[in-house]
Amino acid sequence: MISNVTEQDIQNLLGKLPQLKQEIQKIIVGQEEVLDEVLITLLAGGHGLLEGVPGLAKTLLVRTLASAMDLGFRRIQFTPDLMPTDILGTEVLEEDHATGKRFFKFNEGPIFSNIVLADEINRTPPKTQAALLEAMQEHEVTYAGKTYLLPRPFFLLATQNPIEQAGTYPLPEAQLDRFLLYIKIKYPTELEELNILTSTTGTRQAQVYPAITGEEILQLRQLVREVSISDDLLTYVNHLVRTTRPDTTTVDFIKSYVRWGAGPRAGQALILTAKARALLHGRFAVTAADVQTMAFPVLRHRILVNFTAEAERITPDKVVEELLQAIQLPKQVLV
Repeated sequence: MISNVTEQDIQNLLGKLPQLKQEIQKIIVGQEEVLDEVLITLLAGGHGLLEGVPGLAKTLLVRTLASAMDLGFRRIQFTPDLMPTDILGTEVLEEDHATGKRFFKFNEGPIFSNIVLADEINRTPPKTQAALLEAMQEHEVTYAGKTYLLPRPFFLLATQNPIEQAGTYPLPEAQLDRFLLYIKIKYPTELEELNILTSTTGTRQAQVYPAITGEEILQLRQLVREVSISDDLLTYVNHLVRTTRPDTTTVDFIKSYVRWGAGPRAGQALILTAKARALLHGRFAVTAADVQTMAFPVLRHRILVNFTAEAERITPDKVVEELLQAIQLPKQVLV
């Protein structure tokens, strides 16, 4: 277990998660599944891509999450004219008034924060999108040959609008793969929408208070990796991911509709997020339900369907659904 941490400390840590969720739900109505997936992404130490039509509170969700944690937060509005230096930072020439010598000083950009919201990431060109890659993968930034470490924990959530595609730059598959989860936000239910109207059009304003610290998030991330998963489930995950590939699959549906399957990073993401989901639900062992639930947000952006599938309106989610039905669970696993 985590060094110098007692069982009581672990229980106290786990007790922070319901408090964190409760604070966020003061502002965000409904969207239970989305909220869980965002928290799972945070606990697993990855980054999330949120997709939904305008007005579904994507930006508000990230802002509220930041308010509910004692961490730094920056928002970057992506636009066609945004440059990499607008994100990473730049060097400026300064003068030492005591000696008269001039020197370059690196001014940190908005990426140097614990929680970063990359709003409408698909509205900026690939060159600027690529500025995020090193930060997302290595948690550091290189500028003019020097490396600058980002604050820990570092958590990036990007949003994009699936409707307005004119003047946008879709994320390439290589960059999509860097996002741990691809989270789709749906319309609220009728009752949830009524609650939204009631709570946002009056004079009462809910106050969100920090429920967890950065150090506690880092401890929970370590705890996620210590959640147990059986060898049978590991084999099942490996089989799932390999079956998404047309050249190695035994499933006819995959052969007919998939152009490219998921890579090894998908298996890593599926195991880590299944562990994080188990911990979020107060369990220290992964179940089959954890794996199957996380298969959709883990695989939907790592499976590339072919033209036949697009013509027949078969989505990656449909492919995952068929995959889960085709691959049998091992007999001796927790359900």
